[in-house]
Amino acid sequence: MPYVAVSAVSHPGLLRERNEDSLAVGPWTLCATVTESPQTLVFPLGTPLAVAVADGLGGHPGGDVASALVARRIASIGPALDDEDTVRAALNACNRAVFQAAAEGSELTAMGTTVAGIVVRPGSMLVFNVGDSRVLAASRGGLRQVSVDDSPPLAPGRRTTSLVTQCLGGSPGYRAISPHVTTASLSPGDRYLVCTDGLTDPLTTEVIEELLRDHDDGRAAFELWKAAIAAGGPDNITLAVVRVADER
Repeated sequence: MPYVAVSAVSHPGLLRERNEDSLAVGPWTLCATVTESPQTLVFPLGTPLAVAVADGLGGHPGGDVASALVARRIASIGPALDDEDTVRAALNACNRAVFQAAAEGSELTAMGTTVAGIVVRPGSMLVFNVGDSRVLAASRGGLRQVSVDDSPPLAPGRRTTSLVTQCLGGSPGYRAISPHVTTASLSPGDRYLVCTDGLTDPLTTEVIEELLRDHDDGRAAFELWKAAIAAGGPDNITLAVVRVADER
């Protein structure tokens, strides 16, 4: 039976006091906490399977609350995310929920989070994001980004930026979002990396591509995390390596 293997890890990195990232893999969530080692979950390929990361905005109170709210909501409605319109509606609902939760406590004013993920279905998948967390496709032809960064143009000589042009929540008053949602074909052997910028900021595309080429599943997740730590671990690191296979 075709199946989907998801190997994930979430860690605060070396410079942050706490982890404000959250993760959803099917009905399983890891919210603003730490994994000691990569966790691998296996699901039959059939009912829509959502895999998503949410990165609470640094410099704002309640980033961990916002990311956890979004991860748990995606986990709860994942099996119903069967087309682009449904995913867009879900992300818009998440945005409203973050603003509503922020309005209930002054300590959460302007809390916000990015989100990025995939929904795996037989023969196809949905890719979505709001903000600068990413979805990368790993194939024999190399590594390519399939999400769309919501970031301002980079300054000359800069490879990364911490600024985002849209997110879920993140402002004192309600702001609508325009989620990025696309459909892609899916075949056995395809692999995807869903991650926060705590991985992609310190590591170049070439390093990530090499590690994914050399390792599968939990080992790939571990080596990616280890490389980000070796590069200074400047931010929270959350990632999920997703692999589609024919049979176990």
